[in-house]
Amino acid sequence: MNSSIIELKDIYKSWMIGDEEEFVALKGVNLSIKQGEFSAITGPSGSGKSTLMHVIGLLDKPTSGEVVIDNKNILSLDDDETSTLRSEFVGFVFQQFNLLNKLTVQENILLPTTYARKKFAYNPLERAEYLMDRFGILSKRSSYPNKISGGQQQRVAIARSLIMNPRLILADEPTGNLDTKTGDEIMKLFQELNETEKITIVLVTHEPDIAKKTRRSIHVLDGMVTTT
Repeated sequence: MNSSIIELKDIYKSWMIGDEEEFVALKGVNLSIKQGEFSAITGPSGSGKSTLMHVIGLLDKPTSGEVVIDNKNILSLDDDETSTLRSEFVGFVFQQFNLLNKLTVQENILLPTTYARKKFAYNPLERAEYLMDRFGILSKRSSYPNKISGGQQQRVAIARSLIMNPRLILADEPTGNLDTKTGDEIMKLFQELNETEKITIVLVTHEPDIAKKTRRSIHVLDGMVTTT
């Protein structure tokens, strides 16, 4: 049995609205995600699914509870250690692609490596070329994001998420800005990455058809995980 790489224990996340009103986004969430899973976090708008993704992705710390990522208790790490773990362990894919139009496709893919604090066991440029070739965008290496299609932009974003060899990919509504055909192609790409390279993938979606293409649905409602 695969071991868990993510453990959330009794997670609460809240913040103040104004001076007196407290908004509780997550309410006692317990969740375990194993190495090699392909999961969808589902739920209506405002249910807490994006907040849950931010906690899993080390973009935000919970108000209370315990977060263990790759056997490391996040609450015991300082900001620099958390940032390093996030950059090396997690790759992010967003609905809006989040590419920089002033950089070429190749430069966008390589961007995470320019901030890395570790020595690479591989050549980042060679890996970028491999990923561009694999995803069918090698001919666009010198193009700028605003000059290529939405599907190509998302492939660039996925390649960028993989450049650091992460063990986990977090995708927030990755097909939300794509037509159905292109969205299906992107989901097939995720399925291939999960099946052939055993990368753990967690995606946030409000679309049931997208969730069905994963292997597990984690439903969030009113800040609580109701089904897994």
